[in-house]
Amino acid sequence: MAAPVASEEQKFSLKEVLDTFNLCLSENKEVYLEHYVAGWRGLVKFLNCLGSVFGFISKDAVNKIKILVTHMEGENGSQYVTVQSMVKYELDNELVDLTKRGIHPESGCRTLLRLHRALRWLELFLERLRISNEDGKTSVMCSESYNESLAQYHPWMVRKAAGMAFCVLPGRSAFFEVMNVGPPEQVVAMLGEALPLISDVYQITEELYAQHDMLDLP
Repeated sequence: MAAPVASEEQKFSLKEVLDTFNLCLSENKEVYLEHYVAGWRGLVKFLNCLGSVFGFISKDAVNKIKILVTHMEGENGSQYVTVQSMVKYELDNELVDLTKRGIHPESGCRTLLRLHRALRWLELFLERLRISNEDGKTSVMCSESYNESLAQYHPWMVRKAAGMAFCVLPGRSAFFEVMNVGPPEQVVAMLGEALPLISDVYQITEELYAQHDMLDLP
C-alpha cells in the first residue's frame, strides 16, 4: 500500500516537529502549550499523510487541539501559557471533573490528557520504526505500540477496528518517505534527535498529572 500524496500545506516535516518540541520546555521544565499544540499539529499531518488508517486518532486529536486553542485564546488565556499553569488554574477553580463526568467535559486538563496518551503511542511507534530493520513489519510495530498505550483507554470495538486498520499499513520505506528528511539513515538520525525531546515532554506531563492524581480523568 503506497502512502498517499500530500499537498504542500498538509505535508509532514519531521524537522518541524523536532524544532517545535525543542521549544516546548522552559528553562525550569514547564511545558509551553503553544508549542505543544504546534507539535501536535505536525504529528496530525504525519497521521494524515498515511491516509484514513489513523483517522480515528487524528480526528480526535484535531478536536482536542481546537479545545485547547479555545482556552488559550479565551478571556483566561493567560492561565493557559504552560501545562503547569493550566493545571493549577483549573484545579484551584474547580474546573476539572476529577472522579466522574460532569459539567467540565472540555476542561484543558482532560483534553490534554487525551493528547498525552496518544503522544505515548506515537513515541513508542516512532521508536520502533527508528530501530527497525528495512523489512520490519509496521503493522506489528504499530499494534504493539498501541497495545502498550492507547488500547487500555479504548472500548473493544475501537480496539478491534484499530487492529484491522493496522494490518494495511504501508511499509517502513513509505513511513520514512513522508517524513521528508532524506535517505533512511538521515530519518533514523533525526528520529534519534526528536524522540528524546518528545519523551521529555511526555514524562514531565505524566509526572505532573500523577502528582495531582489526574491520570484517569473521566
